[in-house]
Amino acid sequence: MTLLALVAAVAVAPAWAKSSDRSQPMDLTSNSNDCSVGDDGGPCVFTGNVRIVQGTLDVRAAKADVRRGGGDIQKVILTGSPVRLKQDLDGGGSIDATANNVDYNLQTETVVFTGNVEIDQPGRGTMGGGRIVYNMATGRVQGGGEEGGQVRTRILPRGAKADQDGN
Repeated sequence: MTLLALVAAVAVAPAWAKSSDRSQPMDLTSNSNDCSVGDDGGPCVFTGNVRIVQGTLDVRAAKADVRRGGGDIQKVILTGSPVRLKQDLDGGGSIDATANNVDYNLQTETVVFTGNVEIDQPGRGTMGGGRIVYNMATGRVQGGGEEGGQVRTRILPRGAKADQDGN
């Protein structure tokens, strides 16, 4: 698995990120990087204007900390102001998400979005709050507000268009 699963996490209604993206090469660009190439479990940290592209997945962040083990990516921690994720979906349409931090743990198959989370699936709905957790194995999405705040969810009826003002 790759960072592609990050975007699958934000589905407000049942939809999956573009599955063919998993077989595409992952291209990373940044102002600098510091990678431990000799140690399979060592970190690879990309900083400054980080961009990750894999197929239709497009991730932008201030920093990406990629942890490897056994020849595969084990965990990716993204930070930014904010982290931005965009990806096409297998069923058509796309998904856009922003958060201050995104922690993707491939071992537990869990993606945690924290800090000013906003997830938009045009034509389907939106979700926002302080913390949104997605379990890729079970498909369960859990949300929580920041500092006593609430989670906001809007599910659109089929064929409806979202009002830009959120009304």
